Amino acid sequence: MNTCRSPKHRALFPLLVSTAIFLGGILIIYWLHHQYHLDIVVEPTPSPPASPLISVCIPARNEERNIRACVEAVLKQDYPNLEVIVLDDRSTDATFCILTDLAARDSRLRPISGSDLPSGWAGKPHALHQASAAARGEWLCFIDADTFLQPSALSSTYVKALETDADMFTIMTFQILGSFWERTVMPLVMTALSVGFSPRKVNNPKRRDAIANGQFILLKRSVYDAIGGHAGVKDSIVEDKVISQQVKWNGYRLIVADGTKVAQTRMYTSLPEMWEGWTKNIYLGLRDQAGLLWLGAFGAFLAFMSSLFLPLWPLLGMIGYLNGGGRMALTVTAEALALWAYLIFVRAQIARRMNISRGYALTTPLGAAVFAAMMIVSMWKVISGKGVTWKGRTYKTR
Repeated sequence: MNTCRSPKHRALFPLLVSTAIFLGGILIIYWLHHQYHLDIVVEPTPSPPASPLISVCIPARNEERNIRACVEAVLKQDYPNLEVIVLDDRSTDATFCILTDLAARDSRLRPISGSDLPSGWAGKPHALHQASAAARGEWLCFIDADTFLQPSALSSTYVKALETDADMFTIMTFQILGSFWERTVMPLVMTALSVGFSPRKVNNPKRRDAIANGQFILLKRSVYDAIGGHAGVKDSIVEDKVISQQVKWNGYRLIVADGTKVAQTRMYTSLPEMWEGWTKNIYLGLRDQAGLLWLGAFGAFLAFMSSLFLPLWPLLGMIGYLNGGGRMALTVTAEALALWAYLIFVRAQIARRMNISRGYALTTPLGAAVFAAMMIVSMWKVISGKGVTWKGRTYKTR
């Protein structure tokens, strides 16, 4: 009896595997890119008739690159009743000099020189704790120094917060992507975040899901005081997430909205900055949610394997064809190219929405590999107890 299999039979198993990967890949890509449901959208809106004092609090540590543009944008707001408090967090660059220069021109700006970081505190919570202590407003608005507001931002978000009956209102800002690495990695990170934290679940008061974007948070002062302010999250490196949990879990209304029309952020300008920032945030943002942590680990593994396998898949099909695989091998090649085409199409749409060239969709394997590496390194830093580094400070996480 001849037990040798024909080339046709030898090609059948790779075809079955390829088809399974193809169908699974289509489903995964579709699912990953249909989780971002920001149903509440902040549109540019005129200032309301009744305008309580809003205290804009900005933490700044070595922010000479951004602080002037950030503060000037706040001072140009059409909202008529605001004060701006910038806490200089022991900067060693020209940050405080820039602030004093701006304050000499506009009395609404109050720069404060921060105190040394006490034991048990993380830097940003301590900075915002000091800023809020000096604030007099009925509402507090926390924004990062790398966030730049459109003139109607405060008016628009305040009006929308009233419309949605929010006690804490946070927005997703438009991400400015200038360098190659920003445009390659950041769109994938944003997709991953949309999977991990569904806006619809966050906005549902019956669910415990809570997240906030520290780039822009508008919060009632009475609620802030009731939950203990930043003193209640003093050791948290991802303080925006933890304070949103304190708000929602204590029965207050948390809303996350699309604010891309009223605010922009340039988080990082280079790969080293992204590496430091995201290896700090990714694992720390997920470690208290086991399901999301395992999903993140699986996503990192999937992203890494995809970055290696997807470019090779059509090549393997062609090698099979040249070795006698016939139509089955050509089908493998066709499936690989079809999945590639679908992925590139979807990523091109994301690139268009993020105002970058659709050609960056072709960098998806490279961006996936970098994202996977950041996830793995972030987990290792926390699990090993080595801690994370941010703004020149190292925080132990065990």
